[in-house]
Amino acid sequence: MLDHLVLNAQRVLDRFVRAFRLNPASARNQSRVLIIQIDGLSRAVLELGLAQGRMPYLRRLLSRDGFKLTPMSVGIPTSIPAFQMAAMYGVQPDIPGFHYHDKRRRSDVHFPRAGHAAQVETEQAGGRVGILRGGSVYGCVFTGGAENNLFTFAALRRPSGPGVARVLSGGIVLAWVALKSVFLTVYEAFSSVLRMVAHPAEARAEWDWLKIRIGISVWIRELFTLAVARDLYGGAPAIYVNYLDYDVAAHTFGPASRRTLRSLRSVDRAIQQLSRVVGRVPEHRYDLYVLSDHGQALSRHYATLTGGRPIEHLIFEEFLDPRAEPRPASVSKRLGYPHGFRAYHIGERGMSERLFHYLDRTPRGEREADEAESHEEDGVRVIASGPNAFLYVVDTETPLTIEQLEKRFPGLAGAISQSRGVGFVLSRSTDGPVCFWRGARFLLNRGEAGPFAQREDCDLVVRGLVELMAMPSAGDLVIYGTGAAEGNISFIPERGAHAGPAPEELHTFIVHPEAVRLPAAITHPLQLYGHFIRYQSSRGSG
Repeated sequence: MLDHLVLNAQRVLDRFVRAFRLNPASARNQSRVLIIQIDGLSRAVLELGLAQGRMPYLRRLLSRDGFKLTPMSVGIPTSIPAFQMAAMYGVQPDIPGFHYHDKRRRSDVHFPRAGHAAQVETEQAGGRVGILRGGSVYGCVFTGGAENNLFTFAALRRPSGPGVARVLSGGIVLAWVALKSVFLTVYEAFSSVLRMVAHPAEARAEWDWLKIRIGISVWIRELFTLAVARDLYGGAPAIYVNYLDYDVAAHTFGPASRRTLRSLRSVDRAIQQLSRVVGRVPEHRYDLYVLSDHGQALSRHYATLTGGRPIEHLIFEEFLDPRAEPRPASVSKRLGYPHGFRAYHIGERGMSERLFHYLDRTPRGEREADEAESHEEDGVRVIASGPNAFLYVVDTETPLTIEQLEKRFPGLAGAISQSRGVGFVLSRSTDGPVCFWRGARFLLNRGEAGPFAQREDCDLVVRGLVELMAMPSAGDLVIYGTGAAEGNISFIPERGAHAGPAPEELHTFIVHPEAVRLPAAITHPLQLYGHFIRYQSSRGSG
């Protein structure tokens, strides 16, 4: 009932803002684009959500309103930075994970850190025109060339947007967001209290979920939706908004849990609001797309298998210096399941955790000297980045081949591949990428698919892993917990994980108007750039 009342009030605000449109109508030959990303949602979970009635408006678009769902594979690693670099700029990214080491710069790249996303965007985009040139972007890692951005890692501390009229419009948006979000916060809190009373055993999890919903699913989602509505009325040429609700819940509770699936309803309402605004400004000729950057796999935390020792320490204790006494876990806070606001920092790898971590103003030198999830000894650095971990020999600027690595550490890759919680290990060789699986060695570009041989998408997985090991910044060894004997394993505490080749991570979707022609088979986000850049071409060189 409250949502219905709020939506009616939103319509009133929409009409008011429309009366003070910021830009003239589009030229007759100019189309514009709105891209809505549902962060972390696999095609399988989307289909489950549609079948359960959790996304009624999106189901209506597909069944009655002339939209089509096209399957999409997103490449490896299945992560938002790699996806958005390829889709926004049309370049094969050198981004092996959310946290990795750059041997050439002799420093880590960790996207929550100030300046890291901006530097990667500048270096890897190479001056190419982004698909969002002149437009707006919300909640993404990179800007895509947008001139107006909010909560974007590449410009998180310097959000931008030109013009006095836009600022005044933004004031209206912020006032309405505050008013609406206060009411929704009260509603969510009251609903959670009722659920806690009805199910006392789940009170702690419900309390944690309430804080996530208020911060991400109410305030940030409403801000993004109202800001995008303002841009639509103003005729922004290209808009990209990333909704975080599902990704946050999936990392915390698992990709198909009841609480996680519940978050899809909120995103569906946001899609409904923006779709209706698109319908009210037909002169702007917006094409609406809904897509996802990756999925998530249900995972188990590596530390539960090792007595609390994180992989970035265990590698040294058991494989590089077997004579050493095992050290106690250096970050005991990582054991078990994180609760409350602390979960944003150590347990949750969604965009929210990264946003709060990014805004942490702890002196950078202190953070780099003793950063959780990475460890270095005797010229070897290990970084845990999710279901993937990277091992670097840091005294060289170029990646080592397995032949070079074996001279220094005989049998290392094979031994790690046979240890608990490890699915497979990747390295380079003079003959191409190598996969170590349970001690056996496979050449991936010689028709040896190893653990992936029985998968229907075997060719796609192997190609993605070959592309991953072609990235200069991928580790000398890339260690995956995906497909371990104990199940899918993440090297950080999370219940939903991504960056690996699990089917749930790799296969997503794009919803688009039936009249729009996409590539026959989308097997990499690079193909999206070729499609979306045409909206820039329709604007001409100016």
